[in-house]
Amino acid sequence: MKTNNAVLNLTVGEPVTASLARAVAAMKATRQGKAVQPYFCVGFDDVGELFSAFTPKRWELIGVLREGGAMTVAELARQLKRDYKNVHSDCERLIEWMAIEKNEKGLVFAPYDEIVVDMKLPERRAA
Repeated sequence: MKTNNAVLNLTVGEPVTASLARAVAAMKATRQGKAVQPYFCVGFDDVGELFSAFTPKRWELIGVLREGGAMTVAELARQLKRDYKNVHSDCERLIEWMAIEKNEKGLVFAPYDEIVVDMKLPERRAA
């Protein structure tokens, strides 16, 4: 389970150099004995890939889990008024993308307080 005020960052088009710079800064801070804020990030190559993983129904699912706390997939399907099989499939995908988790009792939950979506625009061409 994530710490309080945990944030999941979803990035689109972020250069690898930005991720490496964050990692280097965290390692330096750790060596100096400074506290490092955990950084949870999932990167996507393009916006289509993000929208394929995080559909409107999946955002709704995350919201219900955030409000209702840990619950079974069956209970989640009832609250969403959706077919169990589809909700189960969505949960499996969101677990893969680190947006939700399953605890030791098999209950799914939304561990993040916030999900931040950051989309980098393509470089501007000279006029």
